[in-house]
Amino acid sequence: MTNFSFEKHLAHGLVICTGPFNFLIRSSLANVGYNLERLYQDFPVDLYGENSFCDFHVNLRAPRLIRSLIHPQAQFYVDDRVVFNPFPMIHATAMLEWGMNWCISTQIHTYLIIHAAVMEKNGFAAVLPAPPGSGKSTLCASLVQEGWRLLSDELTLINLITAGVVPVPRPIGLKNRSIDIIRQRYPQAVLGVLSSDTLKGSVCHLKPPTESVQKQFVECPIGWIIFPKYEAGAITELLSKPKGQAFMEVANNAFNYSALGVKGFEVLKQVVDRADCFSFKYSNLDEAIVVFSQLEPPHEN
Repeated sequence: MTNFSFEKHLAHGLVICTGPFNFLIRSSLANVGYNLERLYQDFPVDLYGENSFCDFHVNLRAPRLIRSLIHPQAQFYVDDRVVFNPFPMIHATAMLEWGMNWCISTQIHTYLIIHAAVMEKNGFAAVLPAPPGSGKSTLCASLVQEGWRLLSDELTLINLITAGVVPVPRPIGLKNRSIDIIRQRYPQAVLGVLSSDTLKGSVCHLKPPTESVQKQFVECPIGWIIFPKYEAGAITELLSKPKGQAFMEVANNAFNYSALGVKGFEVLKQVVDRADCFSFKYSNLDEAIVVFSQLEPPHEN
């Protein structure tokens, strides 16, 4: 755990080590330093990047625009390049997390990267590929609070040699009703700054458990690929999914499957061959947690 003020040093730069990546982050914006200290206090941090190689240099600051004087705005920079349009200043904390995801998902091709939550229990990872609105993050946040190890909320990184998951256990993004569900269900959970009225509605991030951060360099084999879907009033149902169908759906949820070519195909085939594949429908979190707690180790293939 760090023993200095993020807010005090952020203008000069902080290097945060999250999984295999080092982010040099600079910002003078209100709430950004407070939010980082609240959510990243367990991560390895280096001041000013003096002793660290940095994969990404990012900066959040006010743009040089006249309209930003009337409606305060912020801009996200990567290596001093603008990659997003200016956004309201009150969305800065959410935009930093989204921007960090963008850096990894668009610039990194040393892993197969899937848009999916991933958690570990009893030595195996459960990968949850799903589109927005499927209840993926709510389910992930609940399972993590129930003792699963967080490997990632958004980006499942698969080692191209071992086909295991490389952890990136950054804060879990919660939206709208999910924020209140997690806050009420787990009052001990640490939540960051709320960004209201974003394109995704209200957004807030959940601090990853200390143990997940401490084990962020420990890879994990994939035991299950589960496609979750929240439907109001639905009966909780875990059904086996054909591996061919699972392969295609995971490929469609990958950021760089096509860019990796044959290697992407080979490693994804290896993952799907080894894992048990399911579709999962739920409306009750208590029942969902029970189902996941009863998952059996993957069958030999």
